[in-house]
Amino acid sequence: MTPPTLTSPPPHPHRHRGRIALSAALAAALGATVLSAASTASAAETPLSQGKPATASSVESAAFPASAAVDGDAGTRWSSTFADPQWLQVDLGSTQSISQVVLNWEAAYASAFTIQTSANGSTWTTISPVTAGKAGVQTLAVTGSGRYVRMSGTTRATPYGYSLWEFQVFGTGTTPALPTSDTPDFGPNVRIFEPSTPASTIQTAVDQAFNAQLRSPTAQFGSQRHVFLFKPGSYGRVWANVGFYTTIAGLGVNPDDVTINGAVNVDSGWNYGDEKNATQNFWRSMENLSIVPEGGTNRWAVSQAAPMRRVHIKGNLTLAPSNQDNGQGYSSGGYLADSVVDGVVSSGSQQQWYTRDSRIGRWDGGVWNMVYSGVQGAPANAFPNPPHTTLATTPVTREKPYLYVDSAGLYRVFVPGLRRNSAGATWPNAAGTSIPMREFYVAKPGDSAARINQALAQGLNLFFTPGTYSLSETIRVTRANTVVTGIGFPTLIPTGGVEALNVADVDGVKVSGLTFDAGTTNSPTLMSVGRAGVHTDHAANPISLQDVFFRIGSSVQGRATTTLAVHADDTIIDHIWAWRADHGGAPTGWTVNTGDTGLIVNGDDVLATGLFVEHYQKYEVIWNGNRGKTIFFQNEKPYDVPNQAAWIGPRGNGYAAYKVADSVTDHELWGGGSYCYFNVNPSVRVDRAFEVPNRSGVRLRSVLTVSLGDVGTIANVVNDTGGAVPNPAGNTTPRNVVAYP
Repeated sequence: MTPPTLTSPPPHPHRHRGRIALSAALAAALGATVLSAASTASAAETPLSQGKPATASSVESAAFPASAAVDGDAGTRWSSTFADPQWLQVDLGSTQSISQVVLNWEAAYASAFTIQTSANGSTWTTISPVTAGKAGVQTLAVTGSGRYVRMSGTTRATPYGYSLWEFQVFGTGTTPALPTSDTPDFGPNVRIFEPSTPASTIQTAVDQAFNAQLRSPTAQFGSQRHVFLFKPGSYGRVWANVGFYTTIAGLGVNPDDVTINGAVNVDSGWNYGDEKNATQNFWRSMENLSIVPEGGTNRWAVSQAAPMRRVHIKGNLTLAPSNQDNGQGYSSGGYLADSVVDGVVSSGSQQQWYTRDSRIGRWDGGVWNMVYSGVQGAPANAFPNPPHTTLATTPVTREKPYLYVDSAGLYRVFVPGLRRNSAGATWPNAAGTSIPMREFYVAKPGDSAARINQALAQGLNLFFTPGTYSLSETIRVTRANTVVTGIGFPTLIPTGGVEALNVADVDGVKVSGLTFDAGTTNSPTLMSVGRAGVHTDHAANPISLQDVFFRIGSSVQGRATTTLAVHADDTIIDHIWAWRADHGGAPTGWTVNTGDTGLIVNGDDVLATGLFVEHYQKYEVIWNGNRGKTIFFQNEKPYDVPNQAAWIGPRGNGYAAYKVADSVTDHELWGGGSYCYFNVNPSVRVDRAFEVPNRSGVRLRSVLTVSLGDVGTIANVVNDTGGAVPNPAGNTTPRNVVAYP
């Protein structure tokens, strides 16, 4: 049987953008000569104003906020209502000496304005004469001081409002550049081995890391972080058991540049109080190496947030724990991409799994929901018997950036290129771009958000080393093609209810390898991509998110309304786990670690490959954008609903796991499972797991529901179709819908 093909749409060069596109073109026409001349200050210094809080007398709409004029992104702007006078001001955070102000006007500029400063935001001093603006960049030399700096416009040059792409304030001194290096210090949590390192030394290091976690009551939510990096070459027998927050990775250009003889092993039996299964084998990873497995088979019995990428298994691979035949050894949910397995992949007791763009010898097994896209050697599409959902290609992919060392001993990050309708591994000879580490700021635990933002303002990429980062302000990524990556599960925790990470609506930003913990003060969002209401075509160079994990409640009693909001069109979401915790290092519960929604997608043409979202209290995924696609969705409903009265949604009992908005006309989902386990109150029910508009363009394929242990009820799979679980046929028997409609 030939697998079906899910094709990607061509780029959309003529999407409607309203007046923002017209104004940008007008600005380019009117201000071409001034736009071509960059100011001396902006080329040499970081503006004091960049990323600082900004306010305005008015905004034309929510799409043009005051903050857009100080975000460092010349593609976003503030625009006022169509009246005089108007002002825009920025809070520098402390009193500064001001030497220069640079205004990048849109076509709707001021024909008369002044620059003012204030120490308190209420009493103002004018530090410039009344000045006529002009479309394009305008540089003013000024002398003054203040914490607040304001553009005060009195007369408009056009019938529209006042509109600034950027409002930049410079001081009398420059901010010292942050240091970078091609041979950086990655911190104490990273161990780097060479082929000459004795195998006994390596074995001792990996054993010490793992044994400290063995049957530990605190390790699952502990602060320990371990990264073991292997320089190119072959390594004698190493048996690396991989525990929490542990990464094993090679430093070659290709996986076969590093060969480990032995195993990179994950099994059951480690977890304090729950030694009989592998369903909590979270937060560990293996990347960019080859394994010659001892005994012929490597074991990787993982569940969520445990990716295997760019790996060559020179033998067989099993994804199930060693005790699976004893009736206890479950594992549930994993991710494999850009890899080659020469032999057989055995899934055993894995309840669901997603494999993308790889090559395998053969696949054996399948429980409920096994999904493949772009996998050479994958089993035929046959859902539900056996439960294989197979797509010949993946619509759009860009593999995760990775660290390597070159022949001169210098460190670099390789950023793989974009592929369309892809299949098979990218390596060897992958297309892409190599970036020297001197173009990265290597962040370490203890770095403030202000310092990290300074690095971004300096034009650097970000490389997070393992550890925990407390953020009192939002990290703002405003430059196109910025790479933000991490190794060893660096964990970002916002304080005071701020958003942890904000990505502007610009081309080609790559975010990968980060974990977000909600703080104790509720954050409206933990991360957002793009700007609400703005639809810019990024099809040729999309923003991508890979191995990005979110937790509400874990080591802290966190709270967040939404963990991830994606506004930018064409975004690639490649393997995320958004998890409202059902257990943690700190107590969890219905009123303790609160969270409404794991993912909201407002952008058009967004693709999710490997979407894991669990236990949120309302709709867990809300998809408002058009032409969205999801390949593999895994969900568990919240365990801890206290009673039915506490959980009534807009359309009856509970909230669907996957909600496609009524306004959507085109959407596809391939391979989706939602499971309930209402152990606090087994009488709770939810009317449906998937809620979608009844339109021919909205298509779901291979979707199912399960009541785990027959604890709680899901009344239907999709809308009012599919029947209920528990299924009378018996314990944990799924309800399947092959195609809807």
